[in-house]
Amino acid sequence: MTDDQPGAPGAALLRLVEVMDTLRVSCPWDARQTHESLAPHLLEECYEALDALEGGDPAALRDELGDVLLQVVFHARIAAEATDGTGYTIDDVAEGIVAKLIRRHPHVFAGVTVSGPDEVKRNWDAIKAAERAEAGDGSASVLDTVPFGQPALTLAAQLQRRAERAGAPAELARLPVGAAAADGGDPAAGEDRAAAGSQAVSELGAELFALVARAREAGLDPELELRAAARAYRDRVRAWERAGRG
Repeated sequence: MTDDQPGAPGAALLRLVEVMDTLRVSCPWDARQTHESLAPHLLEECYEALDALEGGDPAALRDELGDVLLQVVFHARIAAEATDGTGYTIDDVAEGIVAKLIRRHPHVFAGVTVSGPDEVKRNWDAIKAAERAEAGDGSASVLDTVPFGQPALTLAAQLQRRAERAGAPAELARLPVGAAAADGGDPAAGEDRAAAGSQAVSELGAELFALVARAREAGLDPELELRAAARAYRDRVRAWERAGRG
């Protein structure tokens, strides 16, 4: 194979798997890594890819996507070494996502007709709910798989999106302030508090959560909007510094 005669799409992915296998055996640092030790890098590389995307630099984004891809291959290589029956390979990872994509796109692979993107999303949610039911999780909340370790704005938006797609009324996003305040022994008040949530909510917290809802109603991603505002603030501070901080 020559440089002007590239292989089939995906050929370089096989080369990456080979290189990772070699590093795992021959490099002292790579050989000692675990899922846990790599965890911070998994998050860091995703943020760096997002930063490159926001910077509008295609070459930088391509490079950062390679680092994200490395994390996937690295974790799969570590998992392949498991001897307790929990192991899997990079092929298992790929086959799993392929099967999921085919299953959740019946309008592409199974002859189902859809009217547009909105119906695609509804079908996706319905198929996902059916998968949970088949797995014995039919009574589980639609919010059970939302990771709470993500940034708060993204978390709030994802919770609202999941709840909205499940048919939850919009007014649930208008959080009562001080929901966990003492109820004075009033059973009815206790029931109201339980329905509202056990966590106390400050006025500021409720306003921020409502602001996320406002952004979503406007078709905006609150996390990306705040990041854009942060970059604008950064530029203003830098301009102030260059001007002598006067």
